[in-house]
Amino acid sequence: MRKEKNWLSALAVGSAYLFAISPRLTHRPAPMPNVYYAHRGLHDNQSDAPENSLAAFQKAADAGYGIELDVQLTKDGQVVVVHDFDLNRICQVPGNVEEFTYEQLRQFPIYGTQERIPLFRDVLKLVDGRVPLIVEIKCKRNYEICKKTQEILQHYRGIYCIESFHPGVLWWYKKNCPEICRGQLSMNYQREEHETNPMYYIMRFLLTNFLTRPDFIAYDCRAMRALSKNLCRRLFLCPSVAWTVKSPEQLERCRAYYDYFIFEGFCPKDGKGAEAGCTIS
Repeated sequence: MRKEKNWLSALAVGSAYLFAISPRLTHRPAPMPNVYYAHRGLHDNQSDAPENSLAAFQKAADAGYGIELDVQLTKDGQVVVVHDFDLNRICQVPGNVEEFTYEQLRQFPIYGTQERIPLFRDVLKLVDGRVPLIVEIKCKRNYEICKKTQEILQHYRGIYCIESFHPGVLWWYKKNCPEICRGQLSMNYQREEHETNPMYYIMRFLLTNFLTRPDFIAYDCRAMRALSKNLCRRLFLCPSVAWTVKSPEQLERCRAYYDYFIFEGFCPKDGKGAEAGCTIS
């Protein structure tokens, strides 16, 4: 009797776990094009084409690579393309993006170049559907960024998807724009970020998927064997996206564990992106 109870308990726990991590299983959107995606554009922060700049996006589009980029809101509600919440690293300016208007941000060079933090609208105008986009939505506490981002994207005729570390962003898209391909970003927070908050265990193991039902999982490429990510991929046939691959050798190690690849610092050259004209610096 005790063995039977233990077996039933294990079955119940396993079933609950699989239910929690399962992605969207029906009415999935069309898959993204299987090309390589340049992380924050085809950038080099020591050159005149730094990350998330119009110059870096121009280079990626010219080389035929897809583009991964980041969006967040300014103080005056403009959607801009920038990764960090604060400006210390890229502009050597104290303060957060949300504390400045767009006109104020225009005064700050990115890594001392002529490039400035661009409006999302201007990035879309530059790319103009030439290559697919992965749009990472940076969100702290409210979902106004989702609404404003989608208001811009609804007029865009190119191929794109959205992704976020914040499950609330995916939940907003599931509720308001279910036709849009959405992806859950995650990583081994304990090993890489030394996070001990229980919420980061929940995020690491994708236990919020039952609320958001993502269409793909974008996972740190250093965690190739992550259990929940691999179960989503193999059991539920949910595409897995590797971020951020930084060398040809790392790319080869990741191939058996991921379906799509976001790269930086080198040019992948095996047919998933144009080889001609690809330069980092």
